Amino acid sequence: MLRLRSRSPNGFTLVELLVVLAIVSILAALLLPAIQAAREAARRAQCTNNVRQIGLALQTHHDTFQRLPPGWYAYPPNGEPGWGWAAMLLQFTEQQNLLAGSGAGSQPGGPGGWGGAGGPEGPPQFQINHASNKPLRESLVPAFLCPSDPSEKLFTLYQAGPGSGPGAGPGGPALFDVARANYVGVFGTGVVETAAGSGNGCFFQNSSLRFADVLDGLSNTLLVGEHGSRLDHSTWVGAVPGAHRNAARVVSSANRVPNHVPNDLADFGSFHPGGASFVLCDGSVRTISDQIDLAVFQALATRAGED
Repeated sequence: MLRLRSRSPNGFTLVELLVVLAIVSILAALLLPAIQAAREAARRAQCTNNVRQIGLALQTHHDTFQRLPPGWYAYPPNGEPGWGWAAMLLQFTEQQNLLAGSGAGSQPGGPGGWGGAGGPEGPPQFQINHASNKPLRESLVPAFLCPSDPSEKLFTLYQAGPGSGPGAGPGGPALFDVARANYVGVFGTGVVETAAGSGNGCFFQNSSLRFADVLDGLSNTLLVGEHGSRLDHSTWVGAVPGAHRNAARVVSSANRVPNHVPNDLADFGSFHPGGASFVLCDGSVRTISDQIDLAVFQALATRAGED
């Protein structure tokens, strides 16, 4: 007698397939935040290391020249040459090769060097906006970039409009591109553009401070902090003469706590949740919470109380 065998169906039924898809979706939903958190932790660790390296470079600069670099050099009538504190650290961050061939290539990082050879004006090719300095202005320095900031690494500067402080927008054509940075000097408190040469922090226009001038103590005074690009960009190059909000791109003020919303270009902030990284004058690195009391933050940002 011929007997018929029942054959089990090959593959999944529709119900089984839907169950598997649901399980995979749930697992992905559970794992994705963990993966993102792990990646952000790695990026934050790299950012913290960048801040630490900048602190070490500033310590070395101070040991070499017996003073910190200025926030930026600027002399009347045009605010030239404009080079900022971070540009003067290139030789201490293994980036001295960037200076080769530029108008600033022969300039030392100490007082009287980046400020102009033989005087505040210096030769024309020494100015930050000279054509010979285009490769230098556009050079990306990994130690000056936070890996959590997704914005473009080069950005265009525009000519400043009427006035120079917050609320004064670009009033003219594009000037040129400069390299982005995510770390700015601590100006102190107050509006950067209003009192550019008299900040009560460690970096301001033509500043020339020694650690001995930090009367609050090196372990109690912020030196450099993070600046995110949510609102606008900062740069390591300097305060480009005639550019929109040029000084606020190299130093920031503690008028608001980090990551404050709404914020200003001259505020500190980061793309890290909870706060921003800072290096203090003693070389230590701290994360300053965005929940910190404003008075405490401002006290940390000044070198001698809140004078």
